[in-house]
Amino acid sequence: MTDTLFAPLLPDLRRQLDVIPALIDTVFPLPGRFRADLPASVAELSRLLTAGRGERSLSYLGRSPLLSAYLRFFVPWNLYRLCRLLPGLDLSLAANDRVTDLGCGPLTLALALWISRPDLRSLPLEFQCIDRSGPALDAGKKLFAALAGENSPWKIHTIKGDIATVKAKPSALVCAINVFNEMYGDISRTRSDNLQYSAEKSVRLLNGFAGSKAGGFLVVEPGFPRCGEFISLLRSAFIECGRSPVSPCPHDQVCPCTAGMPAKRWCHFAFETDNAPQTLHRLSQAARLPKERATLSFLFVGEMKSREVDSGNSSVLRVISDAFPVPPNHFGRYCCSSQGLVLLTGEKNTIEKTHSGAMVTAAIKKDRDPKSSTFLAELK
Repeated sequence: MTDTLFAPLLPDLRRQLDVIPALIDTVFPLPGRFRADLPASVAELSRLLTAGRGERSLSYLGRSPLLSAYLRFFVPWNLYRLCRLLPGLDLSLAANDRVTDLGCGPLTLALALWISRPDLRSLPLEFQCIDRSGPALDAGKKLFAALAGENSPWKIHTIKGDIATVKAKPSALVCAINVFNEMYGDISRTRSDNLQYSAEKSVRLLNGFAGSKAGGFLVVEPGFPRCGEFISLLRSAFIECGRSPVSPCPHDQVCPCTAGMPAKRWCHFAFETDNAPQTLHRLSQAARLPKERATLSFLFVGEMKSREVDSGNSSVLRVISDAFPVPPNHFGRYCCSSQGLVLLTGEKNTIEKTHSGAMVTAAIKKDRDPKSSTFLAELK
């Protein structure tokens, strides 16, 4: 194994995540008469973000109960997901670099970076945080100030507006976290050709905020099948304009998730939530939205770089699925490789220790799995 995404939380990082719910309560006190209604507000907001998205107004976070629910439920869960992801990415930010966060809401990305990347806290960085909700931006500025303190070298600039039309300075890193799924409506019901058009349009939008060719892009979406397909199409569109996928992709070849994949898999990652704040778990249970696992699809893109070409039948694989039994007596996980989708098999204990997001090197066989038609590889 050469590296892994979503490594277990370090003790200091877990402690910082544990205090986030209390910090939110301190910055945004919730009167007792309203606290009893919080689980219902969380459930209602969850409905508006999923099945009831057609009823959601553009200014939905301007409603106090929904903003309170977002701050106390969705922000901590999004922080947990991002804090599992960000430590494993080579963001390559330098002093005085600018970061643009599109559709930032209450500055979730800036908060997650401060919590999970202590190596960046001493760097003077400038953040352009763009969102159409003024109350969400104001709440984010207050929360970040309470978290980072008045001596933080990070400069936070909030811009209220539509990301499709707003003007901003070129940036070294452009991020869009849980943005495009909302921007294009219900992706799960979008036709494939329209989804491809949306991906191409999104790349043009992201490139418009970038600076030099050394800039990077980070897009994170929910781990739903259609969002995973969107991420794969976004990857193809970036490659077409000369940008290279850095993570999670172990190669620059055609994405197996957009190549008529017979296994019906999509690019996403899942991990347990046992070490998420217990107060957050209790609120999730009260809202009847328990979260035993967190999922996401993401793409981190940088400038075009050459990659080492695989020699012989040895290949670098990125694990992209849970473990499952493979008859007669093995276990397996699906992996992404330059040769297509691969079914990695081995003893149960070995496969279970090879977590989703892990990068491994294994010999790909000429044989294919009879059920999924994918190449086979084996871990000893």
